[in-house]
Amino acid sequence: MAKHALVFLADGFEEVEAITPIDYLRRAGIEVTTCSVGGQMVKGSHGIVVQADTRLAAQGPLKAAHWDAALLPGGIPGAPNLAASEAVSALLRDMAAAGKLVCAICASPAVVLSPLGLLKERRFTCYPGMETEVTDGAWSEERVVVDGNLITSRGAGTAADWAISIIAQLVDRETAEIIAAKVVLN
Repeated sequence: MAKHALVFLADGFEEVEAITPIDYLRRAGIEVTTCSVGGQMVKGSHGIVVQADTRLAAQGPLKAAHWDAALLPGGIPGAPNLAASEAVSALLRDMAAAGKLVCAICASPAVVLSPLGLLKERRFTCYPGMETEVTDGAWSEERVVVDGNLITSRGAGTAADWAISIIAQLVDRETAEIIAAKVVLN
């Protein structure tokens, strides 16, 4: 049975942190849906415009049971725009409670997950310097940190490693290694 991942996009998202995992997860056979918290066309932090598969407004209440993973790219103001969405927050809380994967990179662990209490007593990483905004988690300098159902990463330069770690958790380590070899990651 195929796994389903939801990638949230908000104006100001970091393009590499969104597109890299979308691409790698799809290569691994994971069904990926991009969901905009605003309009159908979403402008990244470097001016690249992406058409989302769907919009929050068109979805109605998101159900954690439908998704195996939620991915949050970073970027400024992308991460704060995600944090401002109650629908995103509600889904993340539900997914965390259900043991589903919650995956965040760059500013999103500190800006989106921490205010929801999702980093409390958990190991995490984020964009260097943003860890000072988190008072209840254990920050690590690692490129990617997997703590149970929480997968965090540092920034655009670690997006490929983050995507491979997500694949390893959603599918298996062998599939992740195959994808890493195919894209000549190492």
